[in-house]
Amino acid sequence: VQLQASGGGLVQPGGSLRLSCAFSGFTSSYYNIGWFRQAPGKERERVSCIGSNDDTTWYADSVKGRFTISRDNAKNTVYLQMDALKPEDTAVYHCAGAQYYDPLLLKLYASNMREYEFQDWGQGTQVTVSS
Repeated sequence: VQLQASGGGLVQPGGSLRLSCAFSGFTSSYYNIGWFRQAPGKERERVSCIGSNDDTTWYADSVKGRFTISRDNAKNTVYLQMDALKPEDTAVYHCAGAQYYDPLLLKLYASNMREYEFQDWGQGTQVTVSS
């Protein structure tokens, strides 16, 4: 499995960015794509995830109402629309994948994101929110 995040950049507070995660190589049609971020000197944290077969999503409390995750299965791409950005959103953003062969497990973990479920990781993209 390969994943590649893109779309980061420098934006002013209150601005928007859309990150993309292009992926390939899943052997199952049931997979979860998640976004994580890590700021300098801080632990990596979960941001959001989305399941492959329905609209199940999960968001961290810190981004609810500001970030929106979506997918385009035809393009094998997951997007993270980030609005109303704050300086504390500054971090390297990574996308990661978790694969399942049971749709019920996918639904469970897509609605309750757990970092340990994600085995495949892509390189990150830097997001900097600053005036």
